[in-house]
Amino acid sequence: MASFEARTAAQPDRITVILSGDCDLAARDRLTAILLDAVTRCGVVIVDVTDVGFLDSTGVHALVTAYHAASSRGGRIHVTGAAGPVAAVLELTGLDALLPEPSQQQAEKGHHG
Repeated sequence: MASFEARTAAQPDRITVILSGDCDLAARDRLTAILLDAVTRCGVVIVDVTDVGFLDSTGVHALVTAYHAASSRGGRIHVTGAAGPVAAVLELTGLDALLPEPSQQQAEKGHHG
């Protein structure tokens, strides 16, 4: 079992939360606290799950909790880097549509620079 790690990187217009390891029951409280802190500090939060090997219902719950917190403040949260089993969980739960990659949402708006 891979231990859970999270770190944040703040840019002027967004905060990126980089996750690695397993997002499971053991990581639930820490994951939720990190995501909620990020959405209170910035209107756009990117959650990078490239190095996440396992995501269960408690990880999904943390993402949904952060989504609602961001939405209530007029913010957005996006998940990026999902692959394999993690991508499958996001698709199965509908979170792939709720928390789309940032480029997907921008493309859907149809804005051309």
